Amino acid sequence: MNFKINPSALGKAAAASLLSALLATTASAHDNVPARAQVQPVTIVGATIHTVSGDDIRNGRVRFEDGRIVAVGGSDVSTDGSQIIDASGQQLYPGYIAVDGTLGLSEVSAVRATVDVAEVGANNADVRADTAFNADSEIVPVTRANGVLLALSVPGSSSGNVISGRSALMQLDGWTQEDMLVKAPVALHVNWPGGAIPSWLPPPAQQAAREAQKTGRATLRSAFEAAKRYAAGKSSGKGLVVDRRLEAMLDAVEGRQPVFFQADDAQSIQESLDFAREFGLKAVIVGGADAWQLTDALKAQDVPVILSGLNRLPRTRDDAIDSIYSAPAKLAAAGVEFAISNGGGGFATSNLRNLPYQAAAAVGFGLTPAQALRAITLTPARILGVDDRYGSIGNGLSATLFLADGDALEPATRVTRAWIDGREIDLSSRHTRLYDKYRQKYPETRDTAR
Repeated sequence: MNFKINPSALGKAAAASLLSALLATTASAHDNVPARAQVQPVTIVGATIHTVSGDDIRNGRVRFEDGRIVAVGGSDVSTDGSQIIDASGQQLYPGYIAVDGTLGLSEVSAVRATVDVAEVGANNADVRADTAFNADSEIVPVTRANGVLLALSVPGSSSGNVISGRSALMQLDGWTQEDMLVKAPVALHVNWPGGAIPSWLPPPAQQAAREAQKTGRATLRSAFEAAKRYAAGKSSGKGLVVDRRLEAMLDAVEGRQPVFFQADDAQSIQESLDFAREFGLKAVIVGGADAWQLTDALKAQDVPVILSGLNRLPRTRDDAIDSIYSAPAKLAAAGVEFAISNGGGGFATSNLRNLPYQAAAAVGFGLTPAQALRAITLTPARILGVDDRYGSIGNGLSATLFLADGDALEPATRVTRAWIDGREIDLSSRHTRLYDKYRQKYPETRDTAR
């Protein structure tokens, strides 16, 4: 840095505060250098290939060039002129896709200065996650080290916020947010103003909550009605005063962009579906704890569900103890398309690396391992509109994949190598650096103590 802090001018306390802020900013940046573009063809041989879109291939081969997969199969796949990676005994997967969360917008949830997830106001449709994404987040290398190679960064909600903004799909390797951007905006995000009001609240608080929900629904309806009128006026060629919020809603109200409705309970989900049908919106339900109760309605409108975190308690005390864990299997049996996410609140961002274990939790409650894997790879890619590039292993798709020394849904399995668009990425992180540090520390301190 080329400037000096003058304590006499600022005062010692102010100078100390500024210096602390600068040091905190530096400390939050990771040291990993982004991978260089692929320059030589690569052929992975001997691995069990989980294509997701088709059958697994035992002792298979995958060849990729210039970041794209050019051949998938057995011994018929040529290795000529390529770097050969012997992956015997290992398993090859497409990169996981985290489809809900605030990665890049939140660093340490307990430190307010590092949390930039939401704006004030009821309608923030013009907010874009990609412009605020922190490419230097320490959470990025930690997340990708476990096979999560793409993530949807979603603006969060604040008090009274019904439209939180538009999300961005990021691949997790690059110098800047521009380098990492895959697609933006992906979807418009709505926080449905509903949900059960706790009976233990005092009557005045219950009434206030009901009024807040009523106001929120009125605000939401007003915003979409205004966006519809704005779209009609624009298509008619009439001169309009540009409204950035309404401009941001055009793709959603005209059906070109999905609207993600955050809704957990059955009533909120049904109200979201009714609202989407009324306004002709391409809806996706996020949260969806009670979605299994509305499979007919979801199928009728062809609405997919993003289940936000399975490792949580049942939504109500009357629900079965396994209601959350068994929800994916019930949706699968009913033919409802669904993805599984880590959830977007609390410590979910820091724990985004645990995405595969969220899916694995459902395997013990009726979901097959193949369905669980699909729920964190190909289905998220389909919902986000990038399944022509990501989410599976096949000819012409992006070489965004990873090798693991076992079943990747098992916590004991280790990711050994990973590629994003053909670039082999660094799997070290703050976690591995601390592991190496303390693995060295304790033997040395033990010897000294003797």
